[in-house]
Amino acid sequence: MRRAHLAVTAAVLALAVGGLGLRALGAAPASFEAMDDLGEALFFDPNLSQARSQSCATCHDPAFAFADPRGAASIGDDGSSLGDRNAPTVTYAAHVPELAFDETDGWRGGLFHDGRAATLEEQAGGPPLNPVEMAMGSKSEVVARLRENPDYVAAFTALFGPGTLEEPETGYAAMTRAIAAFERRPEFAPFDSKYDRFLRGEAELTNQEELGRLLFFSQQFTNCNQCHQLQRSAVDPAETFSDYRFHNIGVPENRDLRLANGSVEGFIDHGLAQNPLAAENAVEGAFRTPTLRNVAVTPPYMHNGAFGDLRTVILFYNSYNTRNEARKINPETGAAFGAPEVPETLAPELTEGPALDDKRVDALVAFLKTLTDARYEDLLQD
Repeated sequence: MRRAHLAVTAAVLALAVGGLGLRALGAAPASFEAMDDLGEALFFDPNLSQARSQSCATCHDPAFAFADPRGAASIGDDGSSLGDRNAPTVTYAAHVPELAFDETDGWRGGLFHDGRAATLEEQAGGPPLNPVEMAMGSKSEVVARLRENPDYVAAFTALFGPGTLEEPETGYAAMTRAIAAFERRPEFAPFDSKYDRFLRGEAELTNQEELGRLLFFSQQFTNCNQCHQLQRSAVDPAETFSDYRFHNIGVPENRDLRLANGSVEGFIDHGLAQNPLAAENAVEGAFRTPTLRNVAVTPPYMHNGAFGDLRTVILFYNSYNTRNEARKINPETGAAFGAPEVPETLAPELTEGPALDDKRVDALVAFLKTLTDARYEDLLQD
């Protein structure tokens, strides 16, 4: 099943990368004129994993908005290891600010769900050494793999200086800089969704989408924009739909994932509190607010992939505000939404605002679909 999926993904990838200005998978150039060109090749290179079977693109598939559609968590290079968190999209990741603490707003920014990588470069250096991801044993092993490729040796020498790949630390740091440069290409954050075209007067929203937009930015009916709005104006063309702060929204345990990855009974994901850089001032069970760009085409949702459908996410939020027990049912399981994994520190914003009826829930979903980049609009499903 997994091999079949990867074969299909490779075929789709060959088509999808064309829209990004990327090379076809496996078509390595003889030379790399710029750092982002080198980073592109590294991003798609499975030789940087222990079994030579997994690249960055395996779990951040450009055919699926640089996310992983295969399940709640990605399968590791060994074909069996399974993490406990969902692989987020890399689109718009370059807009995530560096991890920093503010006395008023607390922790903000950083990559990974818990912000433990302060920068995009640090994030790029994580998966190759993660035992349940690409599983390389050390930076030395990774740099040795880089030296196997004469094109890489020439490129690292030209871009970073002679001897770069002779030292594990300098070689590894150069690799992460190149990958981050690739992920900073404008194509990763084109701001060309239907919503963006609407702001520029190039498209019209349907009545349902417009209702969803008004609800999203309304503090009377919803509080979506309290966490999913960065700019001061509701019509700012650079809006990434995240405040990049950390909140505990009461996501329940993904029991199926825990059973699959063999987590010990009673294991709790403390989110930001597990980040050694933020542990002293961390909110237990808080995770960084993700961008909503491309959210409609990057399921499953939440840090642990607990929900498979975008409408379920809206109903989950709505369950905090409704007294109707029937509205507290997860449609994906037929049972009530599970209890928060960390109930003690729930964000107070969760219980602000009235309950939403189906018309308003559907309108919010319709609006969120308008945040899909133009090249991924064909992935949208009615």
